Amino acid sequence: MKSRNDARQLLRSLFSDIYCITSEEHSQGRSNISVVQEMIDSGIRIIQYREKDKKALYKYQECVAIREMTKAAGVTFIINDDIDLAIAIGADGVHIGQEDLPLPIVRQLVGSDMFIGLSTHAPEQAIQALELGADYIGVGPIYKTFTKKDVCEPVGLEYLDFVVKHIDIPFVAIGGIKEHNIQQVKERGANCFCLVTEIVGAANISHTIQQIRKRIQSV
Repeated sequence: MKSRNDARQLLRSLFSDIYCITSEEHSQGRSNISVVQEMIDSGIRIIQYREKDKKALYKYQECVAIREMTKAAGVTFIINDDIDLAIAIGADGVHIGQEDLPLPIVRQLVGSDMFIGLSTHAPEQAIQALELGADYIGVGPIYKTFTKKDVCEPVGLEYLDFVVKHIDIPFVAIGGIKEHNIQQVKERGANCFCLVTEIVGAANISHTIQQIRKRIQSV
């Protein structure tokens, strides 16, 4: 049974690179299985499964396979929104949004060993996430993004500045981040970055991840 501090310490070591999210509709006809394998082969250490429009059985079957792949590779596997699915396949964590079940209820459902991440878009949400016991937060959308259908307007780099200065739990910067602007985000203090379409839609995922890392490391 993990303490929350132990969980966050582990996440701090993970949240120092690229946080990958699946999006099969943007994957140029490739399956999530093949895309995830490329992510793993590229050294990605944390992957979130986010497929909002698929049927439950298909998602379950896909996640069973991905759970086996990630476990064998020592990669942390997070499920977006679907708490039942996260429990069913033994995920490492679940990521929820502001309009999902309250975090304390999610904690009751998943127990103490599963990470809980929470999307935040404003300082008061970040403060509340910390008070409620989130293990990490999503910070964004930093820039305009079209990957999610129900996304809010960009929060900009100012909100990232607030989190860097005031929130002492791991976080991932997300939303509209691309290879061409990731240096701006790094310069403002982020250490973990989520690029969805830039990676899953790349012709060569491994090469794209290498190039993104070069951009991050150049700052």
